[in-house]
Amino acid sequence: MYSSPSPAKDMRTGSARNVTGTTRPSFIIPMFKMMQGMIYAIEEVNSNLHLLPNITLGFSIYDSCDTIKRALEGTLWLLSGHGETIPNYLCQRKPPITAIIGESRSQVSIPMARILGLYMFPQVSYGSGALTLNDKRQFPSFLRSAASSYLKYSAVARMLLHFGWNWVGLLAEDDDYGQQVSQVLKDRFTRSGICLEFFEMLPVVGMEQRTGYLVETIQHSSSNVIVVTSSDSRLQPLMQELSSRGIAGKVWVGNEEWPDSLLFFKPEFLKILQGTIWFSVHTGEMPGFKDFLYRIHPTNVTGNHFTKIFWENVFSCKWLNSVNGNISDTKICTGNENLHDLNIPFFDVSNLGYTYNIYPAVYAVAHALHDLYSCQPGSGPFLNRTCVNVNTFEHWQLFHYQKNVHFANIMGEEIFFDETGNPPDAYDIFNWQVTVNTTVKFSKVGSFDSRAYDGHDLLIHDKDIMWHEKWMQIPTSVCSTSCSPGFRKASQRGRPVCCFVCIPCSKGEIANQTDSTECLSCPYDQWPTESRDKCIEKSVEFLSYNDPLGLALAFISSFSAVLPAAILIIFIKYHNTPVVKANNRDISYILLVGLMLCFLCSLVFIGHPTTGTCMIRQAAFGVIFVLCVSCVLAKTVMVVIAFNATKPNSNLKKWVGPKLPNSIVFVCTIVQIIICSVWLATSPPFLELNLKLQTGVIIVQCNEGSPTAFWCMLGYVGLLSSISFAVAFLSRNLPDSFNEAKFITFSMIVFVSVWLSFIPAYLSTQGKYMVAVEIFAIFSSSAGLLACIFFPKCYIILLRPTMNTKEYLMGKGIQNNKCI
Repeated sequence: MYSSPSPAKDMRTGSARNVTGTTRPSFIIPMFKMMQGMIYAIEEVNSNLHLLPNITLGFSIYDSCDTIKRALEGTLWLLSGHGETIPNYLCQRKPPITAIIGESRSQVSIPMARILGLYMFPQVSYGSGALTLNDKRQFPSFLRSAASSYLKYSAVARMLLHFGWNWVGLLAEDDDYGQQVSQVLKDRFTRSGICLEFFEMLPVVGMEQRTGYLVETIQHSSSNVIVVTSSDSRLQPLMQELSSRGIAGKVWVGNEEWPDSLLFFKPEFLKILQGTIWFSVHTGEMPGFKDFLYRIHPTNVTGNHFTKIFWENVFSCKWLNSVNGNISDTKICTGNENLHDLNIPFFDVSNLGYTYNIYPAVYAVAHALHDLYSCQPGSGPFLNRTCVNVNTFEHWQLFHYQKNVHFANIMGEEIFFDETGNPPDAYDIFNWQVTVNTTVKFSKVGSFDSRAYDGHDLLIHDKDIMWHEKWMQIPTSVCSTSCSPGFRKASQRGRPVCCFVCIPCSKGEIANQTDSTECLSCPYDQWPTESRDKCIEKSVEFLSYNDPLGLALAFISSFSAVLPAAILIIFIKYHNTPVVKANNRDISYILLVGLMLCFLCSLVFIGHPTTGTCMIRQAAFGVIFVLCVSCVLAKTVMVVIAFNATKPNSNLKKWVGPKLPNSIVFVCTIVQIIICSVWLATSPPFLELNLKLQTGVIIVQCNEGSPTAFWCMLGYVGLLSSISFAVAFLSRNLPDSFNEAKFITFSMIVFVSVWLSFIPAYLSTQGKYMVAVEIFAIFSSSAGLLACIFFPKCYIILLRPTMNTKEYLMGKGIQNNKCI
């Protein structure tokens, strides 16, 4: 570090006093610019009539030469006065200084802060970013106007992710600071999901021997981004070797010191460093500072030896009193040289860097003095709410005010220190751009400000970034390409988490984001698309009235229900005719009503099922069918009894009449009612959403509840049908008067055949087709009974009334026109 500027409180009015320290042989102009920034800030404070009225700040400057030894020597000199640098010895009655501004490098600030902390002497660094300095037990009086770098590393990780880079290399200087920074970076990268392809240390000694290995590592790496925490001097041999081998195109995330490095401005390095990005200390404007720099002149400030050296450097001349040897070979400085004739970065105030950090550091001291000076008796912060005298205060008392300052600078930015002595974290992001004429430009492309609310603290302007000529757009640096939606990431054994394979989501699962680590199951009523990137509503399937099949079955059932109703009307109209009276017309009426209900109960099977319809439809179907079959059975039994009752001495005459068939119908039906009642009471059918039967389809169906009860109900129908068929078959050869048994036999053949074929068909279908099969069975069996039993009678009643006579039914009519 070039200088450790330190403002000192001077109660005298007048101009600032200057004490010049020892200089080092090599003069670094950027450090001189920092010193001018401090002088400018002090003069601005002194010209402010409201900040420190009747108080003039002075300063002393000591050049530490960026060495710990000289920094400690200067610290003791500032503490003890102009005498010998004796620890704990003060040459004057009170220290000549109020606070110390400096150092810039952490390695130098740390030992200074240890000594100054013993006395609680305020120290404000404008460049030290080491996290160690946050420890207030070791460094209780240390503050800094430069960000501590704590959030900087998180911001670096966020910037990498902003560009989609999760596969990077890391180079760190092999010293305490480099090791500390690299460990913090690795931790931030791990938390952010960024993987390191390689992590190499740059040795402080013997870099040349390790250069070949590092170049090979970089050349064969697949990552295109390299994060570096190293000074230019450590990295220069590596850059030289990369340049000689023509290895370029990597994106370097560098240090904020690189732009000030003359080593990196060699033409062969420009191609390698093009596109470099780095976080720099936040800079703002210092109004009037450029004009202040142009007013620098050796004669303006008495005893300012630094200014004379600056003059000699920028104008390549020597002052007459410093010339040794032949004066004719030396250009003599006259003091008439014009700074406006120079075109050097010294006068560029667009990116002040650390110089800007000195500005709030000086103002922090000034505001602390203002608060101390403005203290009102009885409201002070010290014992018994006392204040201190501005002429006799102790350093720890000033530090109390200094650590609690909170003000806005001329740009409106808040300046304060947190509990660890750090200011708000703020950085500028710069891009190293090489123009067509090989000139270098440092362009601000973003910023980070912890004072902004979440989501707006990191701002990056992608369009302003100039990448290496190898890249036409934002470079890529990933180990594995992203998994598109519909796939999930699966890690590879023995490789970092950034290296993975993409596996399609399983059946029924989706991944709706890029690089999903797991697939999500769709809700029960949704199903993945073919690409498995989102869930869509499943189609709901049931036998609907809008479905062509359901509409056709509903129409057929409704139309078919009209037929038994019409026949019933015909039979009622012709209820006194022999054909209607011949075979128990009351049972016929019941049978016709039952057949009409059989056709109509098919409609309950169509439409969106509900719990109510699920319970009603099977029970209604079972009871109505048993009613019909029991009527057929009663008819068949009566035919047999009527025939045998005509025989002489038959005991069956007493069973002839309506009592027996009515009893058969009642008993058979009541048994089925009991079966269905038990079924509905114990394990009734219920509504079920079948999600597994068909992919992407929700089948709305009725679960029969108890399969045993369901098949018992059907089995009972089948039992009665079989009995009716057997009785009718045995009585099929009775005389003509009783030949209804033939038609009952035919109807039972149809009925039994339909239901025997129904069982395998019902068990082999699913969804709406299972319902359609049952409706078809109901329709077919009912139609068989209706056609075989009643159509012949309607034919006689309506078309052959001559056959509707008692004589014809007794076999005495025309023999060749037998009908029943």
